[in-house]
Amino acid sequence: MRIRTLFLLTAFMASLAPALSHAQESDPPRANVQSGARDGVLKLLPADSITEHALTIGGRKIAYTATAGTLDLFGQDGAQTGAIFYTAYVARDSGASRPLTFAFNGGPGAASAFLHLGLVGPKVLDFGPDGRDGANAKLVDNPQSWLDFTDLVLIDPIGTGWSRTAKADDASNYYNVSADAQSIAKAIALYIAHNNRSNSPKYLLGESYGGFRAAKVASALQESQGIIVAGAVMLSPLLEGQLMFNADQFALGAALELPSLAAAELDRHNAFDEEKQKAAETFALGDYLTTLAGPPPTGAEAAAFYGRIAALTGIPEDIVTRNRGFLGSSFVKHSDEGSGEVMSSYDASFAAPDPYPESDYDRGDDAILDGFTRAYGGAFADYARNELGFRTEMTYSLLDGDISRRWEWGGGRGGGSRFQASATDDIRQLLAANPAFHLLIAHGYSDLVTPYGVSRYVVDHLPPSLAGGRVGLKLYRGGHMFYTRADQRAAFTADAKAFYGTHLAAQPAD
Repeated sequence: MRIRTLFLLTAFMASLAPALSHAQESDPPRANVQSGARDGVLKLLPADSITEHALTIGGRKIAYTATAGTLDLFGQDGAQTGAIFYTAYVARDSGASRPLTFAFNGGPGAASAFLHLGLVGPKVLDFGPDGRDGANAKLVDNPQSWLDFTDLVLIDPIGTGWSRTAKADDASNYYNVSADAQSIAKAIALYIAHNNRSNSPKYLLGESYGGFRAAKVASALQESQGIIVAGAVMLSPLLEGQLMFNADQFALGAALELPSLAAAELDRHNAFDEEKQKAAETFALGDYLTTLAGPPPTGAEAAAFYGRIAALTGIPEDIVTRNRGFLGSSFVKHSDEGSGEVMSSYDASFAAPDPYPESDYDRGDDAILDGFTRAYGGAFADYARNELGFRTEMTYSLLDGDISRRWEWGGGRGGGSRFQASATDDIRQLLAANPAFHLLIAHGYSDLVTPYGVSRYVVDHLPPSLAGGRVGLKLYRGGHMFYTRADQRAAFTADAKAFYGTHLAAQPAD
């Protein structure tokens, strides 16, 4: 580990480095902001790096300031307990009314590089013509960066990215729903205070568990920090664990999952059609749900029922019959029988060679989560060092499965499980307490990790007095990370821009 003298010298020399190649020559980077004394692994974190850049979107040049740095967390005794890494992009000369969006991923245990280089940041990772080449992926300017309509602060929760606790054993104190939300809320409050952004409309963007986290963080900001958010965007969110994790056992969970399997089958054959998809949704919450909820059919009725499911999903009829219509994970190995390929839970239309064709069970890594998207980690570490000037010897943790395994869903030791995870009450309370709060939920049709049917069910059961005109659900081709498809990323960005624009148009002028 570096000694303090070497750390100071390194930070000082970094502050004197010439402007990065992507910064504006007329506006060289400002000197790094020196952090105070740190203990343990936190000594490896350099001072904040501030650089100037520009990006052209839709023919309009946006000059912006990038900050790669950390926000310090302290205990009641005044000792530093941890540091949260963040990256901020702020458009220059944009005015106090410009929205400010805080973004984070999920997991739990995922860093923000997915959203950062996959969707909203000024750079996007291009996975090649087929959209799946992680080995040769390249960073390019992002023509759909959300910098077009909002400033951005991307946050890595403790244990992810370069966010760490001073003592390794203390990290688990953050691995629960409540402490996680409170730490992110504290980081947001610190950023707002340090940068005088209290007058900016504030938004949250969360993906997967990050969508669930967004609801919890919005509540924590309101209750413990006195900060009211203007709205939230939830991308492929977990909203109700009891509906999402019980598709193998309960009829309603299976019915909410079936439309995603039907969409994947259409997509695999390049035959996706919204009318066919609507028919699948009608069947799922009609005959499919009522049949699964009752005694299993027999004879000709059973053959017709299971045959229709097989036709919708591509799963062989004998497999469907054996599972009595509860499909669960059977789609992974059996959606395209005889192809020697397996499907990804993150996009059931995405096929990859089966590493264990002799097994009836899925034993391999997921082709998306454990495949090409892992390149986001290495790409971000290189980008932060060479373009943003944040140079550290600490390893960037893109996705830590150990955090997910150790997560306390009830908010404390030994409390609750993922099946009890729910954000519905938080959403209702946010809508009721804040008449300005708006919510946009986005899903990929063929996502089996967080099926869109669950979010639709939650939205459909919100009181009209709360949801009317304030809650929207948008669907896109693809899976959990549908933004890896350039056309769907563009479509989602356009919808997000309209969401921000509609809300801001209703705000009083400065």
